[in-house]
Amino acid sequence: MPEYSKSKIYIFHYKNGSILKTDSIYQPIMAGNALLSGNQTIPGDDTGENISEKNPFYSELTGIYWVWKNTQQDVTGTCHYRRFFTARPEPFRYKLKRLLYFPAGLYKKRHGLIYTENTGLFASRILNQQELNDLMDKYDAILPQARKLKYTVETHYRRYHDINDLNLLETILTEKYPEYLNAFHDVLQGKRLYANNMFVLKDQHFQEFMSWWFDVLFEFERRIDLDQYTDYQKRILGFMAERLLNIWFKKHQLNCIELPVIYFKQFKFE
Repeated sequence: MPEYSKSKIYIFHYKNGSILKTDSIYQPIMAGNALLSGNQTIPGDDTGENISEKNPFYSELTGIYWVWKNTQQDVTGTCHYRRFFTARPEPFRYKLKRLLYFPAGLYKKRHGLIYTENTGLFASRILNQQELNDLMDKYDAILPQARKLKYTVETHYRRYHDINDLNLLETILTEKYPEYLNAFHDVLQGKRLYANNMFVLKDQHFQEFMSWWFDVLFEFERRIDLDQYTDYQKRILGFMAERLLNIWFKKHQLNCIELPVIYFKQFKFE
């Protein structure tokens, strides 16, 4: 079994606050650090080659871009300050609690997510180095369990965002990457979605994905007026990145494993 000794999973933060103690493979990064004053705790995404100032529109993607351009490792992963992969079975009492999601109508919405306030119990259940080694020996990639949507991905986007965004994306893919159009339509007509721009990839696939991902995103940015996006919708490039991630993995058909995500819903900044 190969040892993926040079492995890093980057935890993206967006403002100063608490840092969860994790396995040594994890590295916190302050995304959008160029716009934040007073961060002296963790590395920021505003050194070297970076797009840190674009964080209001790209969200965690400014951190991911920094990782791509300024680091090198055998395996690269991404997560968030309160969302982490786990390779361990959900504790029994949490499985029982999940039954309550049915009458509340939350079962699909929370599929693959372990909502908890108990950092003491679940911090030790976050994916660790040995578990990562075992999984990457068998798989090409780790992804979060796909969300189960009530509607198709296209209809879901139409309900919460501007459908013209997807129309523009289709135009860009038609012009630059027509070989991805079948995957584009398959994803949009499906009801499953990998969310939060979380993944773990071996370096070859990581480099290929990053080159394609940011090429499409930068082209998309060139063709829109960012000033038209306000409030929640300002994170347009982050939303578009999620759909593109699904398209890329649909096209390439890597041998992936989907893992649940621990969501620390009350892990608040101090």
